[in-house]
Amino acid sequence: MTPTSQTPRTIAWIGDADRGFLRLLDQTLLPMKVKYRDCRTSKHVWEAIRNLRVRGAPAIGIAAAYGMVLACQRWKVAVDRDTFLAVFKKHGNELRTSRPTAVNLFWALDRMEARALQHSEYPLYPSKEFAAFMLDEAREIETEDRDMCRAIGRVGAELIQPGQGVLTHCNAGGLATADYGTALAVLFTASEQGKNIRVFADETRPLLQGARLTAWELQQRGIDVTLICDSMAAQVMKEGRVQMVIVGADRIAANGDTANKIGTYGVALLARAHGIPFYVAAPSSTFDLSLPDGAAIPIEQRDPREVTHGFGRQTAPDGIHVYNPAFDVTPAELIAGLITEKGLIRPVSGETIRAVLQ
Repeated sequence: MTPTSQTPRTIAWIGDADRGFLRLLDQTLLPMKVKYRDCRTSKHVWEAIRNLRVRGAPAIGIAAAYGMVLACQRWKVAVDRDTFLAVFKKHGNELRTSRPTAVNLFWALDRMEARALQHSEYPLYPSKEFAAFMLDEAREIETEDRDMCRAIGRVGAELIQPGQGVLTHCNAGGLATADYGTALAVLFTASEQGKNIRVFADETRPLLQGARLTAWELQQRGIDVTLICDSMAAQVMKEGRVQMVIVGADRIAANGDTANKIGTYGVALLARAHGIPFYVAAPSSTFDLSLPDGAAIPIEQRDPREVTHGFGRQTAPDGIHVYNPAFDVTPAELIAGLITEKGLIRPVSGETIRAVLQ
């Protein structure tokens, strides 16, 4: 495979505000097929988020923001401002039910709703002008994410030494964001700096985001990547092949406890046992300072068939009980540092988080 300089674009708005639509790269089909899915209503966006066609905390937030633009496109009948805003908020509440753990979803929807309240120039809604007003805000959220990802890459790359082995879990690359990724942004930047890193990508069961997405993204960019099963991480660490672990995040509590894809907590424990620093890379929008610690982070429970019938093939007996949380929470005490666009948070504590984010 010939390496390329970037991953295919995950999210794109096509057309104008009044009649345009959201185009998403369908990540359920990767790596075997690159296919796009067009969302023309907020319900289409809900389905795409819920069924992981778009995934990764920042990308979910951006998609939801564009979903709110779709919600305010022209109706058959114009209404007064209060009536419109009530329906607009209803669309937002529906999008909030798509996935409960990634805080970027709620952050983006809150921001879009707050922006809508600032608009009062036109007596009847929706209108072309209002749709354009909201599209500008959604595009700003996307642009900010691109800038944050690049900054995260620069901050994190300073932690990596030439020739190091780095292990990552799940997918936190361009597919999970507007452009460059969070955890993978650090690896992309280090590679561009000529550090010749070696990456080990956990398969990440049950949906194999590491195998299907992370390995593919790294390979696309010509980075030395080795795919391993989740159960192999301890052996790879024991053999001295890994000098750092870096992962993304879906929500970070005020004390630094971090929710990420199921299996991350186990990787953090293995890293501690082997004396390997464990880092989390995430934008400031992924922090939820309203939650004192990780115990308050809601954990999404997913369809048991993801475990018993992975990718359409039954691999477990009929009627078996299944527990399928999509995320786990890594305690702050296991995290060597939080890599953000505002700088490195180290040591990880409520005090240092507030100091850096403010």
